[in-house]
Amino acid sequence: MKIKLVITFLFISVLGFAQNKGTITGTLTDKDLNNETLPFANVVLKGTTIGVTTDEMGKYSISIEAGTYTIQFSFLGYENIEEKVEVKAGETITLNKALGSGNYQLQDVVIQNTVSREKESVLLLDQKKAVEIKQSIGAQEMSRKGVSDVATAVTKTTGITKQEGTGNIFVRGLGDRYNSTTMNGLPIPSQDPEKKNLNLEIFSTDIVESVSIDKVYSTRLFGDFAGGNVDIISKDYKGKGFLKFDIGSKINTNSVTEDNFKLQKGYNSFGFSTTTIPNNPLTSYGFNTLQLESKNPFAGTIGLSGGKNFNIGSEGKLNLFATASYSNEYNSITDGSVKSINGSGVANKDFNDFTSMSYSTNFTGMVNIGYKMNSNNKINFNSIFINTAALSKEEYTGYFVDGGDDGNGFIRRNKYDKNTLWINQLLGDHKLSSRSKFNWGVSYNTITGDQPDRTQNTLNLQPAGGYILLGQSAANNHRYFQKLDETEVATNLSVDYKFNKNADGDFKGKFTVGYSAKIKKRNFEATQFNFKPSNANSGDIVDINNLDLFFNQQNYTNDFFEISTFRGNSNAAGATNPQFYKGDLFVNGGYLNTEYKFNKVTAVIGLRGEYLLQKVQWNTSLDPDGGSDELDKIAFLPSLILKYELNEKQNLRFGFSKTYTLPQFKERALFIYEEVNESKIGNPNLYESDDYNVDIKWELFPKSEELVSITAFGKYILNPINEVTIVSSTNDVSYVNTGDYGYVAGAEVEYRKLLFNFSEGNAKKLSAGINASYLYSNQELNSAKVIKETDYNVAFTNKESKLTGASDLLLNADISFLSEWNNKESNLTSTIAFSQFSDRVYSIGTNNRGNQVDKAFGTLDFITKVKLNKNLGFGLVAKNLLNPTINRVQENNSGDVNVLSYKRGVALSLGVNYQF
Repeated sequence: MKIKLVITFLFISVLGFAQNKGTITGTLTDKDLNNETLPFANVVLKGTTIGVTTDEMGKYSISIEAGTYTIQFSFLGYENIEEKVEVKAGETITLNKALGSGNYQLQDVVIQNTVSREKESVLLLDQKKAVEIKQSIGAQEMSRKGVSDVATAVTKTTGITKQEGTGNIFVRGLGDRYNSTTMNGLPIPSQDPEKKNLNLEIFSTDIVESVSIDKVYSTRLFGDFAGGNVDIISKDYKGKGFLKFDIGSKINTNSVTEDNFKLQKGYNSFGFSTTTIPNNPLTSYGFNTLQLESKNPFAGTIGLSGGKNFNIGSEGKLNLFATASYSNEYNSITDGSVKSINGSGVANKDFNDFTSMSYSTNFTGMVNIGYKMNSNNKINFNSIFINTAALSKEEYTGYFVDGGDDGNGFIRRNKYDKNTLWINQLLGDHKLSSRSKFNWGVSYNTITGDQPDRTQNTLNLQPAGGYILLGQSAANNHRYFQKLDETEVATNLSVDYKFNKNADGDFKGKFTVGYSAKIKKRNFEATQFNFKPSNANSGDIVDINNLDLFFNQQNYTNDFFEISTFRGNSNAAGATNPQFYKGDLFVNGGYLNTEYKFNKVTAVIGLRGEYLLQKVQWNTSLDPDGGSDELDKIAFLPSLILKYELNEKQNLRFGFSKTYTLPQFKERALFIYEEVNESKIGNPNLYESDDYNVDIKWELFPKSEELVSITAFGKYILNPINEVTIVSSTNDVSYVNTGDYGYVAGAEVEYRKLLFNFSEGNAKKLSAGINASYLYSNQELNSAKVIKETDYNVAFTNKESKLTGASDLLLNADISFLSEWNNKESNLTSTIAFSQFSDRVYSIGTNNRGNQVDKAFGTLDFITKVKLNKNLGFGLVAKNLLNPTINRVQENNSGDVNVLSYKRGVALSLGVNYQF
């Protein structure tokens, strides 16, 4: 009886206590992003320890005793809002608020003056909420891992590698032609006539908020997609006005230990100089010097950035952000060797000593203007100017046929590349109603790629000492001028309409109708001037460090050498007219997506229709009379994406799509480009591939900074395109549809873990991450198909092969430590990062030669950054600490033969920044 009385008493007490409570509930939104929901924001009762954080949909709920309270709403990088409210017993108060960045300055532990959407935790949340399958890396993670350019940034994500010495990336084993690059969803052009995508190394992370990688096709993207799309999200500044100054220095161990670091004279250190073809180049000698000058190989960086915002009226806000930076870098390849061999292992080139020295610069400037008219309308303007330059010298010593038969040949190539990219974008985001939204964007981009006055000299070391110039071929000694001009106009338009509103006020369905188009025009021209020593002077001893003593106006007047182009000498009509090709591309596409949420399953069914027309015309040494060709295609590209929410922390995703792969202009123009060890020829009969893509992914988000995911994927490619060596007297390389099919299958695993976190007061965190990919690829190699479809003859060594660029195993791992002090104004971040890839095919074997394979190697980097106070910070980065020997072998039946070997050296940099 007593027990019943006690239970009854407790029940009445609890009931009475509960009846004395009220509830405050609501949703927080981001007024700078058209009132998108704001997850993980703080809702606290001022003066108490009572508080909650909003969930993934920005919703919150607090049950408290009746009374009067002041509610504080806050989010990292945003202004705080306070609201006084009276809570009555048994009542529920709905209190919705919109937070903006206001004049608040984010003091992030790693990145200063950035909004929190650059943070790893927020990007993981975006990944979790998104229906599409995507990955992102934000400015915070890039800084923590010592990443200074976008090419390196994307290799820190699962399934992506970068070709050594270039900015070319491979996504799931698929190279440049299968991938695409955009900025803020709009396409950007390439500076390289051979490449579809821009060298991502030229994009400094100073201008980047985050980089998103789409490996599963969505109909909002252009259909020329198979591997992945890299979307660079430029900085969209919000916060308090600031001004920041950076300065740093860096060295490469190979370069600073080089006793004789010399490069060609005539180019300034800032990367803006250029040269042109002299007047009357076939009747006089007015070319630039061939002399070399010594360099002091210590490089540096300098940068200035600032931002400010202004309130305009009661709702409007104008955000301004600008940055400018300049960096240079010295690099040297040592312990190098290069070979070109046949299937029996006999070499036609065997350079046992190969060295390369280079000096490169990068100037980047960006202006971002964001105008938010009100909570429903926002316009952004971005203008980005990037100028890169690279001056290099390559020297090859050893054996080659016709001149270096006794291993006494010597070739020197000086090259200067200058690329200028200008990107202009205008973007709009408009909320038309609670159901509909209109997004649009237009861009105008230009790029100029110059390779002015590339020089090559071929010599022979005489038994008695001294070098002579070789003249068996007129092209042994030449100067080459190349210029690419490209303009691209693009637009994206889309309208979202939500439907089927449920009792909670959420919409279950959404239609998206969109349109996108791009028009690209390219003009490419090249002229090569050959300098052939006369028979009477072909045995003259020359100074390899001062070839101007032979190639000069006086010797030309005295007939020591002859100057000609592929069209002939000065007696030939139009001999100085350049080779050229012109390319035009028009792509016009529309799409419809239907998204619907069936309880825990969300489905997106999309269809894109696209018409494309590619025109190429040329007049080259291979076709002096000129020619042209067209490729047009109407494509219907379906896609399906499914997301199943297993619970609040786990998702299961599925994606399927059809896409295509388009050849590039230069691949279809009958033009020849000559390197020291190979020549490449276009193929007018080349045509597009069709691709079928499937993905299934499971992901778990244990905490806000943690992730576990497993992905399985497959790709089936009809008529894959490859570079192959064709049967010719000079073993030229061309581009062909090598077979009827190819496929890739594999799995990816990613794990991010917060090992410990003491977050009370000054934080101390230890975190780790690892991602790994396994790939299996195969493709048919069909010589009969190539011979039937082209004017070239190809004899494949094997009947099938892995895809070029595909590594069986990719691995990235890192561990980071963060320590804060001085009330979070000071902090230290240190990271060790490791990357490894296994063997991958560089080129497909023909004529009994085996495949050329880049052998596996790993890289180890160390990054540490310290912020002493709110103004002053330092950083130290050490890259490529293992400094492995990089090898390429040819897999002949008689055994592997090393055809390329070198070391790149360790890169060290020290930086200082001061923020006002």
